[in-house]
Parts: sequence; structure tokens; C-alpha cells
Amino acid sequence: MGIDRIIDTAFEPISNFVASVIFYSVPFLGLEFKLVLIWLVLAALFFTVYLGFINIRCFGHAIDVLRGKFDNKDADGEINRFQALMTSLSGTVGLGNIAGVAVAISVGGPGAAFWMAVMGVFGMSTKFVEVTLGVKYRQHGSKRHPEAISGGPMYYLRSAFERLQKPQMGKFMAGLFAVCCIGGTVGAGSLFQANQAYQQALIVTGGDAGFLADRGWLFGLFMAILVGLVIIGGIQWIAAVASRVVPIMAVTYVLAGFVVIGMHYTAIPAAALTIIELALYPEAGIGALMGALLMGVQRATFSNEAGLGSSAIAHSAVKTDVPISQGMVGMLGPFIDTVVICSVTAFVIVITGAYVEGSGMEGVELTSRAFASGISWFPYVLSLTVFLFAYSTMISWSYYGLKGATYLFGEHDTVENIYKVLFCAFIIVGASTQLSNIILFTDAMIFAMAIPNIIGLYMLAPEVKNDLKIYLKNLKESGINSGSN
Repeated sequence: MGIDRIIDTAFEPISNFVASVIFYSVPFLGLEFKLVLIWLVLAALFFTVYLGFINIRCFGHAIDVLRGKFDNKDADGEINRFQALMTSLSGTVGLGNIAGVAVAISVGGPGAAFWMAVMGVFGMSTKFVEVTLGVKYRQHGSKRHPEAISGGPMYYLRSAFERLQKPQMGKFMAGLFAVCCIGGTVGAGSLFQANQAYQQALIVTGGDAGFLADRGWLFGLFMAILVGLVIIGGIQWIAAVASRVVPIMAVTYVLAGFVVIGMHYTAIPAAALTIIELALYPEAGIGALMGALLMGVQRATFSNEAGLGSSAIAHSAVKTDVPISQGMVGMLGPFIDTVVICSVTAFVIVITGAYVEGSGMEGVELTSRAFASGISWFPYVLSLTVFLFAYSTMISWSYYGLKGATYLFGEHDTVENIYKVLFCAFIIVGASTQLSNIILFTDAMIFAMAIPNIIGLYMLAPEVKNDLKIYLKNLKESGINSGSN
């Protein structure tokens, strides 16, 4: 038995226990509903209604803020708004947009794509709240590097409970989030991404007979070096790389999707009708409708991470003195990630009819087959895309885990350096082993982040609503000059 198998076997009971708690399900209409997903959906619906459909009525303003229309170059912060959004997107735009959509359609049918988009729209409101609070409660915690900023759920959770005169509960909740963030970062942000990138690279280089066969460690070392060169420079280097890589990979992928859709342009009306009909009026009845809805919501949540609190960490470093304004930018993330990119994937799969050929659950292979029907050489492009998606996810999630580590152990260079070395080491491990149970454990840790995070969002919701009211009032009274930070 190899070392990886020994580790996997030893970790299995721990992994199964944690996953069974976090992903606890209740049966309904013959389906299993994960409570953590219901927790996330209810939050998205609540904040959308509570804030007066902020995701729709302020969408245009959010784009203006992103364009720099209200920037103040002298504001406190380390990165600009575009870099903050791209850093956040680099953590969400990834394999969920390629394989996740395929899983949703292969299991829940084309109607699941509709519910993914709907959940993406509602998730914008949750993202608005957590990003706003992340910026509002950020702090300069390092004495040696006073310019460095730390923010995220750890800080607003602690403050929320301190207001209730329950500082110990605040420390516990903030600490719980930080621990889950670190655990999720190592697994989903390092092990899993490296493993999937290697598997796709192995396919296009000849499989078991190719150069990379049994050389996962070499591929992992290569990726670890690339990641290490970026994360050593902190959020400014991460943001600089993300702001270049994310637009390129997203635009390349979307354009390829448009090419395939354009080649099947006569089938566009029928594909759109199929998605809507199977989402709202499935032939198989209420069970099929709930199945499509459940799968769509689940994959959308995996894709855009609204409610998990991770994006708040990246956005906290932005140059602004008005938290609400960055909340506007933050809510664009789920729209770009889920409504746009995931919908392109879904349309390609449905319009080509590739999902009909499959049997059972399919991931990236379904997406690859759908694109290949229009672009024969697309699997090679997909391999490059998966690599870039995995790489960008690694550098952004490394930052999230770093902030969790410095919150727990202090803002010290030693803590940062040890964390960065360990993170890169796990990239090599991930590419060269199959640690399925550890990945299951870390997936559960990521979704566990939503439990303390959303509690904090609910507690501070009245504060956000009041700040939003003042912001919009100032904007209306002073026009373009208002809320200009």
C-alpha cells in the first residue's frame, strides 16, 4: 500500500464524520436536500428582499464604480477595485464553471442551468453584504508592515459579538471561520486544483503512455514554483497576476462558447425553450422540477461561493473609504461567474445535444465533448483553460488561507513564510496522489465557513442597510461626486 493510500485510509473516518455533519441532508419528494445549501439559499433570498433588490436596482451603478468613476486615489488600501474583483473571481471562476455545469445538467437535466443562473442573481445580494462588511471592519494588524491590510469574516464576526457583550463567542466564531478557511484552502485550493490540472494535462500529453505519466510530482513542482513566485509578493502581486490572467482565460472561454453557439445558431431558440421548459414545466412532474432546482442551486453555490465569506477577504484590501461602494463591485462577481460564464457552458452543452449522449453523472468530459462538436481541437484549449483556472484559484485561495493563519497565530513574517511553504508543498502532494478523503474533508471545511459567516451577516444586516440608505441618499443629492471613495 502506497503512502498516499495509507494517508487516505487513515483519514477516511474523520473525513466521513465531518462531511456527514456539514453536508447533512433531509429527504423531501424523494430527494436529499443538504441543509447547508438551504442555509445559503435562504440567506440569498433574505438579503435580496431586505435590501430592496440591491442586485438589480444598483447593477448599473456597480459597473460605474468598477470603472473607477468614483475612485479616490488617496484612499486607504493596497489594490484597486478591478484588481480586487479579479482576485475574487480568480477564486470562483474555475472548474465549477466547466465541470460543475456539466454535472448539473447530466444529473438534473437542462433545466438545472436555469436555476443556476437564478441562484447567481440572488447570490449577488449575499456577496454585496459580506464584501461591504469585509471592507468596513478591516484593519492594519502588522507592526512591521503597517501598510498591509487584513479583513474578512474573522473581523466582522468578532466585532458583531463584541457589540452583544459576548467577546468569547465572537472569538470562537471568528476562530472557527479561520480554521475552516485554512483547511478548505489546503484541500480545495491546493490539493484538488493541482490534481485536476495534472489529470487534464495527462490526457492531452498521451495519457498513461505520455511523458507526464507517473510524473505528477514533476507537474506539481512546476505549478508550486509558479504559485510560489506570485504569493511571495502578497496581495499586490496576487492581484496583479489575477487582473491579467482572469480576463484572458474568461474571455477565451466565453468566445469559444460563442463560436460553438454561433455554429448551431438555428438551434438557439429550441435550446433556450428546452432549458426554460424543463426548469419550470418538466414532463416528469414535480420531482423532476425539484431535482433540476436542487442541482442548479447546489452547483451555483459551489461556483460563486456567495455566503462563504471568502471574497470578503480579497475585497478588504481595496483602496476605498466607503465600504458600500466596494460591496457594489463585489456583487458583480456572481453575475460574471454564474450568470454569464456558467450559462455559456450550459448553452453549449444543450445546443449541441451532447448531454443526450451521456449516461449518468458527467463532468469535464461532457463539456469537452460539447465543445469538440463545434471545435475539434477544443480539448487542447480546455486543457490550457483548466490549467489557468486551477492556477488562478490557487493564488487567490492561498491568500484566503494566509489571512486565516495570521488571524489565528498573529501578523508575523514567520507565520506567513511557513504557511506559504506548506501551501506550495501541498500542490506537489495534490498532483502526485489521490487523496479523495482529504479532499472530501476540505470541501466540507469550505462549506462550514458559511455557518459562522452568515450568522455574522444576519447580525450586521441592519447596519449594512442603514449604510446603504445613507450612501444612496448622498449619491442622489450630490450626483456623480457623491460616494466618491
